Amino acid sequence: MLHQPASRPVSGSRRATRLFGAPILALALFGVALLAAPSSAQAKSFQSFIEELWPAAHKRGVSRATFNAAFHGVTPDAKVMQSTRRQAEFTETTGAYLARRVSDARIENGRAKAKEWERALDAVERQIGVDRYVVLSIWGNETNFGGYLGGHNVIQALATLTYNGYRADFFRKELINALVILQQGHVKPQDMAGSWAGAMGHTQFMPSSFNAYAIDFTGDGRRDIWTTIPDALGSTAFYLKKRGWRTGETWGYEVTVPRGFDLRQAKKMGKATLAQWSRHGIRRANGQGFPRPSDKAWLHLPAGANGPAFLMLPNFDVIKRYNNSNNYALAVGHLADRIRGGDDFVHPFPVEQKALSEGQRTELQTLLASRGYPVGEIDGVIGMQTREAIHAYQASAGLPSDGHPSEDLIKHLQKRR
Repeated sequence: MLHQPASRPVSGSRRATRLFGAPILALALFGVALLAAPSSAQAKSFQSFIEELWPAAHKRGVSRATFNAAFHGVTPDAKVMQSTRRQAEFTETTGAYLARRVSDARIENGRAKAKEWERALDAVERQIGVDRYVVLSIWGNETNFGGYLGGHNVIQALATLTYNGYRADFFRKELINALVILQQGHVKPQDMAGSWAGAMGHTQFMPSSFNAYAIDFTGDGRRDIWTTIPDALGSTAFYLKKRGWRTGETWGYEVTVPRGFDLRQAKKMGKATLAQWSRHGIRRANGQGFPRPSDKAWLHLPAGANGPAFLMLPNFDVIKRYNNSNNYALAVGHLADRIRGGDDFVHPFPVEQKALSEGQRTELQTLLASRGYPVGEIDGVIGMQTREAIHAYQASAGLPSDGHPSEDLIKHLQKRR
């Protein structure tokens, strides 16, 4: 069990409004039937499933009273399973993703929150050593600063996922961890609000992450990331610090790549010092120098060779430990800078760029494989092996080797059949 940092706790924490009944996205027509009440046979089966969880919960120190209270009145939630189906169909360009997550309204809201919680953020930054604006940005990206905590009861959501066999081993472990949290008295079952996948509270901790990294920053005996903002902010900072956050360093820099720079060289360099990148003519987009030329970074082109470019530092990879997505980490870093008072990117993302559909991604993999470039399983998922194939094809075809999947790349492959 983690404890608060050894320093004077923040007193007088403010309580956030409970937001358990926030609206949920409308269901697709094909899923409406799932909303029907479970049959008696299904209900009996679900109750048997719950009872089978008892030995594992009891082994972790959960009392029978806590176990029964957690599952009182709980039935499978069809909306949770509907959410699992929506995820696979969701596609978005990096530019569109950032426009949604780093909006003017969110920047303004973040600056207001920075003033409102200045005392708590001062203490978090001083005691833990993580940039306050990054912590604020994660709060903004996860729940819009507490505007929507997820709308699901975490026990019900995790039980539904496990019962229906959706990544059952993973969600079963998270469900047992959630019961441990209830046993320790950090939150009541009815107040354990979270996402359809069980991410909880203001900064969306999974139960296992809560047990490992959440802290009682206010010193009131509870790690409360649902209604005590300093606990949520402190826990987020503590998580980042434990996962390798480097105090006093930023996440990355927007840069300008010179014309004629061979992107295959960037791939070979991997993580190189900023001084090495400078020797290849890569400069900060705002014209300023790199504060620490010895820092190591890797070149990232989220929209391909025709979009903005970035050199990503170790703290960028730490943010990805929170959510393993380059787009997410870029949104967190950029929102943090904008809340701090920084400017928008110098080079805009191409507005004409469109995200590939699942069918287009599958076609791209098929075309690459037919030309002898191994992509692994043809599944419509652009993973590392597919990006390696794109790099190789682009290099052989005399194209900028940025590894970026696009409609233009598909057309190029189609013409060369």
